[in-house]
Amino acid sequence: MNNIEQVLKSYYGYDEFRPLQKDIIMHTIGGGDSLVLMPTGGGKSLCFQMAALMTDGMAVIVSPLISLMKDQVEGLRMNGITAEALNSSNDEGYNRDIINRCVDGKVKMLYISPERLVGGVLTILQNVKVSLFAIDEAHCISGWGHDFRPEYTQLGQLKQLFPRVPIMALTATADKVTKEDILVQLNIKDAKTYISSFDRPNLSLDVKRGYSAKDKLRSIEELIRRHPGESGIIYCLARKTTETLAAKLKQDGFSVGVYHAGMPNSERNQVQDDFQNDRVQVICATIAFGMGIDKSNVRFVVHYNLPKSIESFYQEIGRGGRDGLPCETILFYNLQDIITLRKFADESGQREINFDKLKRMQEYAEAQVCRRRILLNYFGEISGKDCGNCDVCHTPPQMFDGTTIVQKALSAIVRTEEKIGFTLMVDILRGTLSPDVVSNKYNEIKTFGTGRDISARDWHDYLLQMLQMGFFEIAYNEDRHLHITLLGQEVLYGRSMVQLAIINREEFTVKSRRKKQREEREMEWAAVGQGQSGDLFNRLREVRRQVAAEIGKPAFIVMSDKSLQDLVLKRPTTLEAMADVYGFGEYKAKAYGKPFIEAIKQYASDSADLPFPEFRDGDKTLSTTADLTAKKEDNHEYKQELDRLIEMQADINRQIEELRKKIK
Repeated sequence: MNNIEQVLKSYYGYDEFRPLQKDIIMHTIGGGDSLVLMPTGGGKSLCFQMAALMTDGMAVIVSPLISLMKDQVEGLRMNGITAEALNSSNDEGYNRDIINRCVDGKVKMLYISPERLVGGVLTILQNVKVSLFAIDEAHCISGWGHDFRPEYTQLGQLKQLFPRVPIMALTATADKVTKEDILVQLNIKDAKTYISSFDRPNLSLDVKRGYSAKDKLRSIEELIRRHPGESGIIYCLARKTTETLAAKLKQDGFSVGVYHAGMPNSERNQVQDDFQNDRVQVICATIAFGMGIDKSNVRFVVHYNLPKSIESFYQEIGRGGRDGLPCETILFYNLQDIITLRKFADESGQREINFDKLKRMQEYAEAQVCRRRILLNYFGEISGKDCGNCDVCHTPPQMFDGTTIVQKALSAIVRTEEKIGFTLMVDILRGTLSPDVVSNKYNEIKTFGTGRDISARDWHDYLLQMLQMGFFEIAYNEDRHLHITLLGQEVLYGRSMVQLAIINREEFTVKSRRKKQREEREMEWAAVGQGQSGDLFNRLREVRRQVAAEIGKPAFIVMSDKSLQDLVLKRPTTLEAMADVYGFGEYKAKAYGKPFIEAIKQYASDSADLPFPEFRDGDKTLSTTADLTAKKEDNHEYKQELDRLIEMQADINRQIEELRKKIK
């Protein structure tokens, strides 16, 4: 089978590729190196898996975590693909068997850690036909990255040892400097860079500032109740916090597990397995948990404390909603988090870099502009519009025409040849004769002193807004100098107008969500939970659980929630029709489709909500499920209105009776 779309449909059950996936695959098949930047859940793994299926030989996937290898290998095997993971969780006899089968050409994809690869396996692989090297979590190779790992730096020798084998480096979190460094470290400077949109519109973004521990607990419990039976992750800064929070949630009747690096490996593995297999609903964890989690149906991600960087934050919230369905993300933030994280940064081996990254994270938490725009702009994807799915968009600040203010700032950057940072720019705009201003003769440029009417504090706030809206960027590898973007040029030269947020210095503590917002959210999530038909959805979810238990795999590997909803919508009654369901390839349909088909047929015979019912309603024939559903909804609304009027009538009668008593 050599048609790429046929391979996609046959093995994965997808009808089409996501943006850039096909281009990346074809480039790799042609022997080209590449750097792939896609958000978590954006489809990175499909790129190297499909490239491996379309070429002769064995693909080698370098991955830092055993849990990630395990999930992806299980998923590939479910689709009928021969894959193995060579790691320390296997006994050495099994690992030797894997090596032998690789040499014999019986393995299509081999997952391996960087330590084990360079620790001896590389020599063996020179006797194997390797089709490609995929370096996952490639940001770990860069000293500029948020999760630098020294063992990754040894991967630079791959290009010397296998000069004709394409290398695909993949990451979900890399800023401009990190991207360039990855190419240098892997010796693939001529690689083609593919940058997918980092936008994950299914993730809502909410920041809650100044909450007490009691308020946090109340908010989290309300969140869990909105997601009955659905998975969620709560990230905490300290190990003790994970244990304390989990104990309180358990005391209130919630299904919660704890995960942190201080636990024995056996306990951590058990907690992770319980979460993967839906035996535990919520995980309270430190950042030790998650990089390898490929669970597709996480419906909420909470940060109990401020993360150390935007890269970490975006990677962690990216573990929610990987199936494309809605996921709530909530970030709690207070001053103590900053104090703790600054201490960590000060003790790290990359003090200045980590301080800068923490500052950007703090700025995100305190922002008054659309939070999604901030995230996208940070990763180099300029967005000129608000998202409508974050707390700032839901309750926007008061705005004013700030075009002139922005133009003054951008003019200062241009007239100093983009060689200034924040502090020096404020001195120039305020007309301050600081030593740096005078020594560089910046007091002689036209922009000097044009912003005297604005305080230094307010200038910093406005500049932060400009940065977050993508009018300029920070070049960390050029002493943090400011560079104007294309969007900024549009404003500077009068082709675009800018609205800035009015500065509000008042500190605030949010005690609860506005009633209207809460009701709208609850209705939205209730609708998501019900799917196309609540009863059938729940029946099929139970079938999925039973199938998963029988084969000893997590339920989401058998079928994602998105596939489950498509199954409810299409209701196939044959194995051939089952292959048309999203995410169900031919192999999976034949292997696991039968119990789902039987459940659909049983539902059709049990329920009045038949696939194609025909009922009489006066002169109107209800010939589709949609018509019948509409009829039921109308009746429900009528009943609700009747109940409301009866309640009003009872209240009026009580008031009349009270007035009669007063008159007497």
